Amino acid sequence: MAARKKATKKKAAKRTPARKATAKKTAKKPAARKTAAKKPAARGKKKKAAVAGMIISKSRTKAAVENCNVSSEFYEALDNFVRDAIAGAERRAAGNKRKTLRSQDL
Repeated sequence: MAARKKATKKKAAKRTPARKATAKKTAKKPAARKTAAKKPAARGKKKKAAVAGMIISKSRTKAAVENCNVSSEFYEALDNFVRDAIAGAERRAAGNKRKTLRSQDL
């Protein structure tokens, strides 16, 4: 068995330089991909929508409620409540000459 292994290693060693040379000759440049025209990103709209949109997550709010259904009016009221709480916390932090909102501001 040892003789066979040596013989195959020698053959493999002889083959590798020849393969590399032929691989270089036959290698083609990759074809240029045709890309579809990209649509311009509407980044500004998403940021504006996030500011004007809801702060709360409807799915997480619904998941937090255990025994009741949730109406669409509730989400709006909860969002307004959260916005008022944040505004009040900002006023309190500014009154205390801070730029960071803390839990005590609520």
